[in-house]
Amino acid sequence: MMIKKMKNNRYLYLLLLLIGSQSAYAQTDTAFIKKELKLEEYLNLVGRQNLGYLAGKYNVSIAEANIESARVFPDPQLSVGGYDNQQSSLHLGRGYNTSISTTLELGGKRKSRIALAESQSEVSKALLLDFFRNLRADATLAYFNALQQYHLLGVLQNSYSTMKQLADADSTRFRLGSATETDARQSKLEASNLLNNLIQAEADWKTTLVQLNLNAGMVQPDIFLVPANDFRDLKRTFSLLKLISDAQANRSDAVAASNTQIAAKNTLQLAKANRAIDLGLSIGMQYSGASTNEIAPTPAYRSVNVGISVPLKFSNAYKGELKTAQFLIKQTKIQYEQVALQIQTEVTQAYINYKAAEKQVSQYNNALLADAHKIFEAKTYSYKRGETSLLEVLNAQRTYNEVQQSYYQAQYNYTATLVQLERAAGIWDLK
Repeated sequence: MMIKKMKNNRYLYLLLLLIGSQSAYAQTDTAFIKKELKLEEYLNLVGRQNLGYLAGKYNVSIAEANIESARVFPDPQLSVGGYDNQQSSLHLGRGYNTSISTTLELGGKRKSRIALAESQSEVSKALLLDFFRNLRADATLAYFNALQQYHLLGVLQNSYSTMKQLADADSTRFRLGSATETDARQSKLEASNLLNNLIQAEADWKTTLVQLNLNAGMVQPDIFLVPANDFRDLKRTFSLLKLISDAQANRSDAVAASNTQIAAKNTLQLAKANRAIDLGLSIGMQYSGASTNEIAPTPAYRSVNVGISVPLKFSNAYKGELKTAQFLIKQTKIQYEQVALQIQTEVTQAYINYKAAEKQVSQYNNALLADAHKIFEAKTYSYKRGETSLLEVLNAQRTYNEVQQSYYQAQYNYTATLVQLERAAGIWDLK
């Protein structure tokens, strides 16, 4: 009779587990529209719609407009005047004059202005590329962080599901007299605690989705972008020395620093050109009306005049503009060397972190995750048969949860270190 009762309790226990497994995931709020995107689709959307990037593009447009402004010649000046001697009793004449004048720039000022504007435009283009380099990396990290949070949410969902089933079964078994009140209370407490953690994990996951929307310039608050990709094979073969040399030559901020040096040299050239003397040229005509007075009658006549004006460049005694440009060249040279050293440091650090993350993930892939799962299943099975205590099951579950969470964190860290390495090296092959 006792054996039959134990069997009935076991069947009831398994039935409760089955019912609990069907309803455990109902705890998650899904009242929002999810739009799944692969990484490549997401990054394309970021490149088209990110508001910061779109605003940065105007810096290039402004720099190109400055090239057009640099091509402008000095405007000519037209002057027209007339006179009346206001002596009608003396029959003095009236007349008018007109002239046009302009400045003839010498010393290659216009050419130097254009060269400076063009080099500044190249700097703006390189800076925009560097902005996108960092934006793409940050957006990718946000994408995989959302994926990590989703997996961590799944770990807690599974844990809560299992513990909720145990709590419900223990509660029934306690009423039937086959479980202690302490075990029933303990399993219920563990389930409640896991539910609180599950609610927070869901909030953390949704927060990462909001960041994806921000990166992609999404303005619909009820639509969340959700990663469609999973963690993939991230193994790469890199040569550290080649990564450093290629990055120092091709990375967008290195190109910007190099173009800044060119702009500094063009600034000096323009400063020298500004010291050259400009000529003022003018040509005009004057008409004087006839004077019919008896003392000095004068017939009407026209006259043409041509003039050249030469400024006295006393300001050339001051060489502040030249010195500023010369110091700027020295400064940009040091800044370029700093950028090159910074690139070397970033690539080296990222490479070291990537190789370490690779080793950490391999530990989980070998046996760690599988062993933790087997232990948890074995403890749960023994508890169902009454061969072990609830405390051992809870410890096994916590260990299994921690291993799973560490695994997904290691996967994200592996992905993040690859993203950081490719960001530092100025390359990209993640799709």
